[in-house]
Parts: sequence; structure tokens; C-alpha cells
Amino acid sequence: MIYAHEHLTIDLSGLKKDIDCCLDDYDCALEEFLRISQKGVSVIVDQTARGMGRNPIYAQKLADDANIEVLHATGYYKEPFLPEECHKLSEIQLADIMIKELTDGIDETGLKASLIGEVGTSKDAILPIEAKILCAAARAHNETGAPICTHTTLGLLGIEQIDILREYNVKLSKVVISHIDLSGDIDYMLRLLDFGVNIAFDTVGKLNYMPDTARAMWLSKLCSRGFAEQIVLSMDITRKSHYSANGGLGYAYLLETFIPMLRNEGCNEADIDNMLTKNPARIYLAN
Repeated sequence: MIYAHEHLTIDLSGLKKDIDCCLDDYDCALEEFLRISQKGVSVIVDQTARGMGRNPIYAQKLADDANIEVLHATGYYKEPFLPEECHKLSEIQLADIMIKELTDGIDETGLKASLIGEVGTSKDAILPIEAKILCAAARAHNETGAPICTHTTLGLLGIEQIDILREYNVKLSKVVISHIDLSGDIDYMLRLLDFGVNIAFDTVGKLNYMPDTARAMWLSKLCSRGFAEQIVLSMDITRKSHYSANGGLGYAYLLETFIPMLRNEGCNEADIDNMLTKNPARIYLAN
């Protein structure tokens, strides 16, 4: 089983002015990952890009100690969390950085990135600098074949992201549009899926945004229409308060609580297996 969108490390606490947004409690995180490892999770896709507090050495040690494989990311997030190099460098130069991290390794760590993500856009419009990064990601994808995972703010502007990627002839079956469960719009979800991209229901458990009963209902409807092979699942935990030891739901919630919800909504085991295992493996492991 694969958690398709998580952050073993992340630090957005500076701009958010909230220390809760810094995942740096190793012991607490290890307890979480050991628990899901024992339940059969074998891979976590770490979507922490450059400028987001990425620490691949820390993430790799955490994954190794939990007996889980971690896939590291390259790329850039969205405004206002972009490092200065995004403003100074050209589209081609940014693509070259991503290509180097995918082929040669991240800095001097000896660890290679396996994906480009999470490359993000803002809520109301794709800003010019965000469009530049999407174009750079497309160039890096074309050079390396690496999958691209995008961030949408509240699930919005996914079609606009696809329009940019199509200009570069990106292979859409290797694209994941994230946080689409936050859109709350099943017709919009179907429009995205018709392009051939994958969509992520990856904010499971974030009940302040959307009840999980709604997520389960939409997934059941999408699966009944044959789209289970284009959907991935995760929780996108980004705060220390999300850990179960701190009163949060914890990573195991996806398996222990949400998957039974899907069964109750009529999702069969084959569809659940596609969303939790086969589809993310096809995207992220079958390069």
C-alpha cells in the first residue's frame, strides 16, 4: 500500500507564523510510520519540494527506521512559499535543477528525487511565476519521464494546470492533480479524469475542510463509473497536531476508519486496491 501525498518533513512555519506547521518531531513521526508499516504500507511519496523545509536525509532515516520506502521530490511549491531562485532563474534553469536532482541526486546527499512535486498554484489564478514553474516541471518530465504531482489550492484550477502541461506534450497518465476532494464538485472531478490525468483524494481526515462521508460518497460514484484506476489516496499531514500522540487522527486513520467508510459506500476491494496500491505504483514506481 502506498500513501501518495505526504510530507516526512515540512516547514511552512515562518510565513504561517505557526510552529505547528513544522514537522520535526522525529520520535512522534516514527511512531506513526511504524504503525502504518505494520498495517502493510510499504511506500510513502514525500511531496516536500525545494523551499518547503525539505530535508531528504532526515526523511530517509525516518523511512528506513520505519521499514518504509520513501520517494523524494524535486520542484517548487507555490507563492508565497517559493525560494528566491524561482524569481531569479529562467524556466530552463529551473528545469535543469529538477533534472539534476532526478538524475544525479539532491545536493550532496546521494539521494535522487523520484518525482516532480508538489508544484502548486494559487486559489484565484495561476500567477506568472507559478506558470513558469509548471513549464519547468514539464520540461524536466519530458527529459526524465518523472511523474508530476501538482498542488491545487482547495482543488481549484486543475484544468488550467492541465492546459499548461499539454502545451509541452506531458504524458497526462503520469500527472497527479492533488487535493481534488476539496473541490466538492464531482462534475469537475469527472472533467479532470476525462483528460486522462490522475486525481488525488489526499486530504482524508481534514474534516474542517470537508466531511469524510462526502469524500467516501464521491469516491464510490467515481469508482462505479470505472475511474478507480485514476485515483490515489493519502492524508497530506502537515502539522504536528495531526499526529495521534498530539490529539490528531494520525496516519493510520486512512486505513482504520476511511477505508471502512468506502466499503460501506459500496466500493469493492478491487477498486480500493487500485486506489491504494496499483494506481500509485503505476504512477510513481513504474518509471
